[in-house]
Parts: sequence; structure tokens; C-alpha cells
Amino acid sequence: MDQSSVAQPVVTFTRTRPGGDRKSPTTEYSSLLNTVRDAGLLRRRTGFYYAMFAGITLALGGVITGFILLGDSWFQLLMAAALGIILTQYAFLAHEASHRQIFTSGKVNDMVGRTLANAFVGISYQWWMTKHSRHHANPNVVGKDPDIEPDFIVFQEADAAKTKGLYAWLLKRQGYLFFPALMLEGINLHIHGFKTVFGRGKVQERWVEIVMLTTRMAAYLTVVFLFLPLGLAFAFIGVQMAVFGVYMGASFAPNHKGMPVLPHDSKVDFLRRQVLTSRNIKGGWFMDTFMGGLNYQIEHHLFPNMPRPALRKANEIAKEYCAAHNIPFTETSLIQSYKIVIEYLNKVGLASGGDPFDCPAAAQFGR
Repeated sequence: MDQSSVAQPVVTFTRTRPGGDRKSPTTEYSSLLNTVRDAGLLRRRTGFYYAMFAGITLALGGVITGFILLGDSWFQLLMAAALGIILTQYAFLAHEASHRQIFTSGKVNDMVGRTLANAFVGISYQWWMTKHSRHHANPNVVGKDPDIEPDFIVFQEADAAKTKGLYAWLLKRQGYLFFPALMLEGINLHIHGFKTVFGRGKVQERWVEIVMLTTRMAAYLTVVFLFLPLGLAFAFIGVQMAVFGVYMGASFAPNHKGMPVLPHDSKVDFLRRQVLTSRNIKGGWFMDTFMGGLNYQIEHHLFPNMPRPALRKANEIAKEYCAAHNIPFTETSLIQSYKIVIEYLNKVGLASGGDPFDCPAAAQFGR
């Protein structure tokens, strides 16, 4: 269905849904899983990923060539913007490797994902894996999904209600501030990476990640400041980081923001938990490339190790299956999704100083 209005922030689902009893939720998901498996949609498509990597790397070579030829020119900012886009595309590949979508071997996927994340993109693979695994297990579940924990942006009314002063004033407008704030997200991702690998927590292949991150950062800064005047060098880094942050955020934000947020103790089976909290973005091959397959968020959550080229066919199957089982299936355009996100965040922000439990959906479904 199309989502044309802001989803209510809290919905509690039980093991019985309106319209009939759900005797075996596990069997329902298994039936869907068997359908996509029998259709060959879980088969690895390594040729596609080799081609993607080659194409992105060719584009990177073009940017490097342009960087060298342009020299001391403000047109270098175009190269910086292009680099931000390319690094995001590498991040998509790292994300897919972390989900075992590229190779059959988990070890090879981890090696490729770690190299792409740390040495190419500049973020910690370990940090990403830990955070993202928790998100996939419990999307939009209070206290379990790290993606809805309060940060500069607050995603829950209960957290917004605790704020005061200038921060509360900003939260009331956080929807409008969301995309501008994403210009700093690239810096935030790099900081999290270094804090993870140099922190006290457990990090697999810690020294591999430390060497990759520090070498990549040192090489990047050395090249930029060696070849460009000081002011232009800072501008280059600023534009590259801003584009990278906005592109990353604009690709991940439409997937769950503004969809139902589930209480910590909600009883929801896997199939409905993944579908009801996720949103698909309509579009053809361009959207598939632009969002790195994240536009099929529902299918990605239902089948995390499904390769990107298979998601479109899986979308047809999942949509039909959900319709047959009366499970709401949300799809909308990219622009409409951004509108929903902005309106939802502003609505959450308005709860600052108000009653965080004043929620029509909670009253409708019970807590």
C-alpha cells in the first residue's frame, strides 16, 4: 500500500491479529522462505558484484585522474562530490558482504566487507556489524534497535519529552534539520570507527582494522593537503564528507523512520516484525543502483542474505504473500518517504514537554 501520511509512532501487536487467528507464524514465514528459495532467489550472483566493484573502481580511477589534471582549481569540489558518491557505493557493497550476499563463504564475505569498509570507506566493519545485526534482529523495537536510540536526532516521543531548553526547541524542528545534519554524518561514522577499534570492547581482527583505518586516513589527508592549497584542501574534504553523509543517510533513513515503533516487550512474529516496521521505495533500475538495493527494505529484512539482483522478483512474491495474509505492505516514492520522515521527526519533537504516552495508536491497539 502507499503510505501518504505519517505512521503512528507506537503500535503493539499480539499473536492474534484482527481478521483471524495466527496458529503458526513460523510456518507462515517458512512457506514464504521456501517459495523464494525454490525460485532460486537465494543463489549467489557473484558476477553482478564483480561488475559493480569494477564499475565503481573505474569511476574512482576517473575521479583520481580528474583530481590530478585539475590541480589548483575550485572545480576540484566536483571531484570531491563524486568521491562522496563513490565511497557510498563502496559502503553498499560492504553492507551486502556483511549480510553474506556476495559469496557463499562467510570468511570471504567478512574479508571483503572488512576491506571495503575500513580501507575504502573509512568506517569500522566491526562497529557496523555489531550495530546492524542488532537492528536486523529487532527493527524499530524500543530498547533493542540501536537505530532508534536518541542522538542529535530523537526518534521516540518518550526521549523527546525529557529534553529542555535550546535542545527541546531544536527538537521541535528536527525534521527540517535532519537532512542538513546529515552533512556531518560522514564525520560521525569515521569517529565511531576509530572509537570502536581503539576502544576496550571486543573487536575481531582489531589490528587489521586499525592498520586499514589509519593507513587509509593518513593516505587520504596526505594526498589532499599535498596537492591542494590549504583552503581548497579543507573545502575538498568538507564537500566530500558532506556528500557522503547525506547520501548515506538519505539511503537508510526512508527504510524505517516513520514506520511503527514497537514496545520492548511486544510479541510479534518474525514475518510481521520485519514487514510492518519497514518501507519499500518504488523505482526501477536507477533506484536499485542509487540505494544499493535498500529500496527493497522489506525483502532485505525478510531475506538478509539475498543478493541485490534477486530482490525485485522477491518483492513480487512477498507483496502477493502479504496481501493473501492481510499483512500491511508499505511502498512509496522516495520523495514521499522523505516527506514522511520529516513530518514524523517533527511530530516526535513536538512531544518535548508533553506527554510521551499520548498516542492514538497505542490507545487503539492497547499496550
